[in-house]
Amino acid sequence: MASVTFDHVYKRFGDVIAVNDLNIQIADKEFLVLVGPSGCGKTTALRCLAGLEDISDGRILIADQVVNDVAPKDRDIAMVFQSYALYPHMSVYDNMAFGLKLRKTPKAEIDRRVKNAADILGIGHLLDRKPRQLSGGQRQRVAVGRAIVREPKVFLFDEPLSNLDAKLRVETRANISKLHQQLQTTFIYVTHDQTEAMTMATRIAVINKGLLLQIDTPQMLYDYPDNLFVAGFIGSPAMNFFPSKLVMDDGQMIVDGGSFKLKVPNDRKAGYEIELGRDIIFGIRPENIHNPEFAPPGIVAHPVECVVDVTELMGNEIFVYLKTGDNSFVARVDPRSRYQINEKVQLVFNMGNMHIFDRETEKVIR
Repeated sequence: MASVTFDHVYKRFGDVIAVNDLNIQIADKEFLVLVGPSGCGKTTALRCLAGLEDISDGRILIADQVVNDVAPKDRDIAMVFQSYALYPHMSVYDNMAFGLKLRKTPKAEIDRRVKNAADILGIGHLLDRKPRQLSGGQRQRVAVGRAIVREPKVFLFDEPLSNLDAKLRVETRANISKLHQQLQTTFIYVTHDQTEAMTMATRIAVINKGLLLQIDTPQMLYDYPDNLFVAGFIGSPAMNFFPSKLVMDDGQMIVDGGSFKLKVPNDRKAGYEIELGRDIIFGIRPENIHNPEFAPPGIVAHPVECVVDVTELMGNEIFVYLKTGDNSFVARVDPRSRYQINEKVQLVFNMGNMHIFDRETEKVIR
């Protein structure tokens, strides 16, 4: 069990900066998720921590020890890869035990660790099987078990669920969260799936183009994104964005989106005066757009005229894709709503949960 620190870490591949001045302090027993689009540098950062890539500059510390020049096998970490990489000719037991045998761990200790890990993962009945006799989810658990038996200070996960089907991903997410609670060890997890990040992490680090854009708890990232990228990446469906202007109309501050005009709530005005007359980006999440017939009480509701483009019935909710003027957006509405394609409708925006971003810098305006 250990803390982990990225201290001004850079990783360059020729002229390409894959990791750009990364600074993160990860507490002991924390579950940190590195999230971002493909090619953003999150896996490279994880491989640098594991020692599979040499860093170009900066320091990496595990338990306050600088490990820049420490061999991967001596860093006391265990990594679960996207590919399970199981030995096909070995049983599940031998796959899990293999690393311990290489370290010349006593046989009784190997047996204890393997059976303990198998019990934790619910694969005790599979120990005599070969990988080809297992489902994808079972193979994934064997790969995790192979890491558990190492009893490392830090667990690293590199998109371990990407090869699983949708139902199994949901189930395995819960299992990994339970595993973290049981082992009480530092977990660092890489994914491009923000749903995985939101459901498992104690903190999320959002990375894009090698840069750390924001790090915080899932709820804080969702409620208070620092910039346009984080706002659009965290949340599913993504936040809606509308090119707009902030103007004054009859003493009232207005978000003018061309095809709609929305009043800014009085308690939100204070930080926005400096933006009056300037181009902004107005943001609102799909769950803050409602069918007025079923809008929750107490919201700051303002109507917007729009046209229905597509509807997707999800059972407990409906995703409605709409157009207003030149803008397309999506709303998550009550399943009792009944909308037809090309129907002109009026929805309400909850302006109490609005977001405004600077058009040039893309930073949030609080």
